[in-house]
Amino acid sequence: MNLYKIRKGRRQNLEECLILDYTAFCHVLLGTVSNDVYEGVRAKLSGKDEKPKWQPSKLELVTKEMVDRCFNKSVDEKDWIFLKLPPRSNLVDDIVSSKL
Repeated sequence: MNLYKIRKGRRQNLEECLILDYTAFCHVLLGTVSNDVYEGVRAKLSGKDEKPKWQPSKLELVTKEMVDRCFNKSVDEKDWIFLKLPPRSNLVDDIVSSKL
């Protein structure tokens, strides 16, 4: 995922990069592709085995489709809210006017 973000981010502006990161982060938390984050936390915090069972078990088994799914802007989750950033000019105006 990080290699994908680096390669894609080279051609994006800041807003696009933030949206890409947010989208990937949400897919990780939702377990769209795998539950590895939760498995890693479970293995570390349970103190029993500390041997996470990754899915897929090897990096070579990660497919392009799996990576692409992490950056898909549509999610089958009713509470999903896609990141929308305010226009930069409005944000700057709000900050300046709030200090006056």
